[in-house]
Amino acid sequence: MTMLWIIAGLVLAFGFVAFFGAPYVPSLRGELRRAFKDLYDVGPDDVVVDLGSGDGQVLAEAVRRGANGYGYELNPLLVLASKLRLRSKATIRLADMWSVTLPPETTLVYVFSVTRDSKKLGNYLQKQADLRGRSFTVMTFGSHLKEFTPVKDLRAHTLYEIQPNK
Repeated sequence: MTMLWIIAGLVLAFGFVAFFGAPYVPSLRGELRRAFKDLYDVGPDDVVVDLGSGDGQVLAEAVRRGANGYGYELNPLLVLASKLRLRSKATIRLADMWSVTLPPETTLVYVFSVTRDSKKLGNYLQKQADLRGRSFTVMTFGSHLKEFTPVKDLRAHTLYEIQPNK
């Protein structure tokens, strides 16, 4: 009976997120490293924000390269896993990404995107650029942001520059 409750808890923790955003999909370390080198060379001058930060793989790579990292995740189990993995080297918050304001010093936003949320994500990112009054770079993994023209891409990763509206 205890095992049934554990399974039900895991299904609930991971399943409910699908109604609010993208499902948990672990990042492939090799592809992420290539993207953080060839698409956008993440380094010590960067502040990387991972929207839907999952298990913290993206932030761990950003921190390994000297960047500051912020992660926002809806699943409390993944927030805990990220905090244990990163041991205070990045800021992880239990939060719905749609309701957060990006830190002003953000240089790169990383997000796993799904076609269903493409327009909503584009609107959110544009609003963030408008609030800040300056541009920032976005790297998506998955579907494209139809409202923006890609700067470059590498397999499933695509890079965009989000400019504020004047």
